[in-house]
Amino acid sequence: MDTTENGVDAVTELAGAAVGTGRDTAGPSLWRQRDFMLLWGGQTVSEAGSAVTEIALPLLAVAVLGASTFQVGLLSAAGTAAFALIALPAGALVDRGRKRPVLIGCDLLRLLLVGSIPVAAAVGALTMVQLYLVALAAGVCTVFFDVAYQSYLPSLVRPEHLLDANGKLGATSAFAQLGGPSLGGGLVGVVGVAGAVTADALSYLVSTLATWGIRGREEPPRARRAEETLRSQIAEGLRFVLGHRILRKVVACTATSNLFSGMGWALSVVFLIRVLHVAPALTGLVMAGAAVGGLLGGVFAGRLARRIGSARIIWVSILVFGAPQVVMAAAWQGWGVLLFPLGWGIAYFAGMVYNVAQVSYRQSVTPPELMGRMNAAVRWIVWGTLPLGNLIGGVLGTLVGVRPVLWVAAVGSWAAGWFVFCSPLRRLRDVPAAEPV
Repeated sequence: MDTTENGVDAVTELAGAAVGTGRDTAGPSLWRQRDFMLLWGGQTVSEAGSAVTEIALPLLAVAVLGASTFQVGLLSAAGTAAFALIALPAGALVDRGRKRPVLIGCDLLRLLLVGSIPVAAAVGALTMVQLYLVALAAGVCTVFFDVAYQSYLPSLVRPEHLLDANGKLGATSAFAQLGGPSLGGGLVGVVGVAGAVTADALSYLVSTLATWGIRGREEPPRARRAEETLRSQIAEGLRFVLGHRILRKVVACTATSNLFSGMGWALSVVFLIRVLHVAPALTGLVMAGAAVGGLLGGVFAGRLARRIGSARIIWVSILVFGAPQVVMAAAWQGWGVLLFPLGWGIAYFAGMVYNVAQVSYRQSVTPPELMGRMNAAVRWIVWGTLPLGNLIGGVLGTLVGVRPVLWVAAVGSWAAGWFVFCSPLRRLRDVPAAEPV
């Protein structure tokens, strides 16, 4: 079960939480708000471009540079390492200044970084070292962008429009996960792998221009108290997360699931191309089929939470809905290839429902003044296991084979649900209005 940006973006989680609350937004439509439409439009293009590169970059490494299984795993680890290294200080640093310049700067840097890949490929100078460095540096930009992006939105829309805005942004992320891989596969077939990466670079240019065009004035952050240091702000968020009797089990579940999902994701392209012998141009279509599960999870998450219970659904989503995901590792050549997107689709469905439920729970138990630092602390922990999982997947895939590691990844991702089952959540049907820590 993928509970991160690979499967469900944090904005998608917020959108799911909004669905689960059953509250309606009031006031005029966001379609008439120019600044929000610019932000949303730019991010829509950027999300689609990034989803293309999620497929195109490992394809470039495998099909053009002949990368080994370990090298592909290392490339995936490089792309997510920044989450483990800088997520905590990034959250505190972004809160100290205006968010819009951070968004523009990160998009421009990602434009240059990703754009360097097709340029190097065109002159025959592309190497795996460059791919590693680009993946690592772009990951740093993504961490700062994501933190700033979620903090910037409330300054653009009225409070009564926030849930609606998050819902639209969540839909963008879900559709990007669905259409991005298939678009990436199609672009690879038409313009080659380097051309598909170029599309992602240009998407950052569109996002930059859209954000630049926003006219709304952003208020500066409040002045920090003298005793508020970067270390003390980070520590307060961590203490809250790790000291909460249920929240720490939720974090353990998500982090463990991401560890094993990272193992599986790092080997998915290698498995499809070298074990199942799927053509590179069709690989994106197979992965897009898996993303359908995420869309269905977003559609039905609120209804399932109301029927099963907003607390109970947290562990039911993984241990019950997510159990059949193991069929992905049983896929074989021919029609058996369909087992792979089926298993991933089940994992995406379970992951979406789980994220909707656990984010709603986190929001219900966290004081408003700790919300940002809580999210930063949670993300640092749960995203930090991704590069480790990518690296472990690459090493084990080289030593024992790709298919056995996929079995371990699928079973381990499912078994992570026992963390939340063996917690006070097991005795609750619904999340209390004010649950004590």
